[in-house]
Amino acid sequence: MKRLITDVLVIGGGAAGMAGAFSAAKQGVKVTLLEREAVVGGVLNQCIHNGFGLQFYHEELTGPEFAARLQSEMSQERVDVIGESYVREIDVRRKEALVLSPQGAFEIESRALVISTGARERPFGSLLIQGDRPSGVLPAGLAQRFVNLENYLPSRRAVVLGSGDIGLIMARRLTLEGVEVVAVVERMPYPGGLTRNIVQCLEDYGIPLLLSTTVTGIYGNGRLEEVEISRVDEKFTPVPGTSKKLKTDTLILSAGLLPQVEDFDNDLMIDPVNRGFIVSNTGESSIEGVFAAGNNVAVFDLVDYVAAEGWIAGRHAALFSLGENTSGDRVPVIRGENVGVLVPSIVDMEEHLRLYIRLRKPMDEGRVVLKELNYEKGFSYGVPSEMIQVVINKDKLAPLLDAGQLTVEVLT
Repeated sequence: MKRLITDVLVIGGGAAGMAGAFSAAKQGVKVTLLEREAVVGGVLNQCIHNGFGLQFYHEELTGPEFAARLQSEMSQERVDVIGESYVREIDVRRKEALVLSPQGAFEIESRALVISTGARERPFGSLLIQGDRPSGVLPAGLAQRFVNLENYLPSRRAVVLGSGDIGLIMARRLTLEGVEVVAVVERMPYPGGLTRNIVQCLEDYGIPLLLSTTVTGIYGNGRLEEVEISRVDEKFTPVPGTSKKLKTDTLILSAGLLPQVEDFDNDLMIDPVNRGFIVSNTGESSIEGVFAAGNNVAVFDLVDYVAAEGWIAGRHAALFSLGENTSGDRVPVIRGENVGVLVPSIVDMEEHLRLYIRLRKPMDEGRVVLKELNYEKGFSYGVPSEMIQVVINKDKLAPLLDAGQLTVEVLT
C-alpha cells in the first residue's frame, strides 16, 4: 500500500481547516489537507448570503467568496489537497491514518495533526416528536444545499423548527424562491440565532417567530401534510389546550449543531458543555501534537472566529512538526456564573488568550469578569446565540501562574 509522509496533516477542508493549512504552510512545512468533498470550502460553498469575513478579512463576503479567498491563499503556499478522501482508520497518538480516495487506499504519516471536522446537524430522531414519518422533514443545511447548490425547491409551504441561524436564513431563502413560510417555532423564550438574522430574515419578510413553542406532532400519508405545535412551559413541557395544527408540506429542522467528534472521542478529551474537543489557546488538544479548531471544539457563531482559531492551530502544529514546541506553562479555565459554552479550556502562557463565551441566558446588561487577572468587560445586551469575545495579550497572563487557574464569570 502506498505510504505518504507529511509534516502537518489537516483533516477537514472547511474554514478552520483551510486557514490552518495556510497558516502551517507559511511556516515552511509540508502540509496535506484531506477533504471528503470534491472541493474544499465545506458549508461555506452553500452559504451564498453575505455577512462573512468582516473580522478575518475586514471585508464583507459571501460564503463562496470567503472559501475561494482561503483556497487561493492555500494554493499559493502549495498545500497538497486530496479531495473525496475519507479517513478509514486513524491513530492520533502515532499521527497516522488510513485514507480511502478515488485514487485508492493509502497510509499517511505526519508529525502533527490538525482536526477540523466541523459540526453536524442535530438529527430528527433525537427530537422525539410523535406522529407519522412522512417525507418532507429535512435539516436546514440539507434544504440549503438543495436550493443553493442543486437547484431543487424542496417545498411550497414550510414550517421551520428552531431559530438557529441556518433556519432563519433558509426561512428568508425559501420566501425569496416563492415558498410560503408559515412560521418559525422556537421552544426557548428567546431566539437561537443572531439578532441581525432575526431582523433581516424574519422581520423584514413578515415571517412569524413563535417563542416558547415547539412541534409536538407531524402527520401525513406519504408526504407531510400538517404539523401540530404547542406552547411549552419553563420545563419545555407542552401546555394543555394550546396545541394547533398548521398545514405544511415541509418541516425544516434548525434544532442546533453538534461538534463532529465521534471518530476521535475515544482518544481526545471532550468538554461536556461545549460537546467538542478540549483545547488550549494554541489549539492543542489533550494529546501533544494533535490540534483541533473550529466547530468541532464548540459551535461558533461567526466563521471569522472559526478561521482565526484554525490559523492559530495550524501555526502551532507547524512549529511542533519542526521541533519548535512553543508550549509554555498552562492553567485550566474554570466556568463561573452564567457561562455556558467557553473556549478554550486551558490557557498556555506562550500564546495570546482569545476567550469565546456564550451566556446561559439573555441579560440586559452585564460584565465578563476574569477574577485572577483583575479584568472586566461590560456589555449592554447579551444573548446565548451571540458569543462574547475577550482578547488578553500574553504579556498580561503572568498572574495566572500564581493563581493556578483562570475563572470566567458573567455578572450583572
